[in-house]
Amino acid sequence: MTPWPWLALIAAALLWPVIREARRRPMNAETRRGAEGRFAELPMGTTHYDWIGPLRGPVAVCVHGLTTPSFVWRGLARGLSALGYRVLIYDLYGRGYSDRVRGAQTAAFFNRQLEELLADQGVEGEITLVGYSMGGAIATCFTAAHPGRIRRLILLASAGIAAPRSTKMRFVARTPVLGDWTMLAFYPAMHRRGAEAERNLPSSVENIVDRQRNELRHRGFVPAVLSSLRGVLAGTLEPEHRAIHAAGIPVLAIWGRDDALIPVSAVGRLADWNRTAHQEVIDGAGHGLTYTHTDDILAVIRADIGERPN
Repeated sequence: MTPWPWLALIAAALLWPVIREARRRPMNAETRRGAEGRFAELPMGTTHYDWIGPLRGPVAVCVHGLTTPSFVWRGLARGLSALGYRVLIYDLYGRGYSDRVRGAQTAAFFNRQLEELLADQGVEGEITLVGYSMGGAIATCFTAAHPGRIRRLILLASAGIAAPRSTKMRFVARTPVLGDWTMLAFYPAMHRRGAEAERNLPSSVENIVDRQRNELRHRGFVPAVLSSLRGVLAGTLEPEHRAIHAAGIPVLAIWGRDDALIPVSAVGRLADWNRTAHQEVIDGAGHGLTYTHTDDILAVIRADIGERPN
């Protein structure tokens, strides 16, 4: 028997992750039909966004995490709006209904998207910046780059402080070519399992598990996750946090006691970098605390800012 059939099978197996990614639905006008929210045509690409809350009031901008687009904020944003905030949520490039923009997803990449969105929406003056998981790293970098624009920085299970525990993610992030193939081949199943593990948890966001799983239907999501792992999530942000402390910007950091992704040891490290940061740990909360423990987070924020934001 010639080896060609076996070679063909091996080639097909190696090519299948790439073919599967190419067959996913592109992000375009048809895909966006019926999407909740609005769209801004920015210089870098189309950004999906929405405003929640009063037409006037202090602005709070929420930056989501690595794999959960702006829908992750739907519950918490309602609570922030009840406190008097005018809340802006948006999809980072490569997630949700925003464009799949080419380029390394570094801090500068995400800073530019937010800068352009704020300019497009006519947001001037100081804002409260809220970041969840990777969004915490982005919010930290944006604050360090624009200290005069930030009234308060709120971090929820923030990346960029303690190194993640996942050795698999560190491997794909540090390994060219093989890491790319491994990500395309195995990450979709990991993502589905991670979302499904939260099926029975309470959530302030309706159908959040199915909405997270549906991200895999769209082309460019998995490569965007990998690009962020190699970019804004590649290291810790000690210089940025020390600069924020030196600028005197109030920082509130909220953590989940049972977070399996961002260890609670981040509390001590952030305290070392910014001794004035106010930190709270929510018992029983995991990494999904933004939507599983929304009321607890709002209670902490309310106590930190007083009854109404200023």
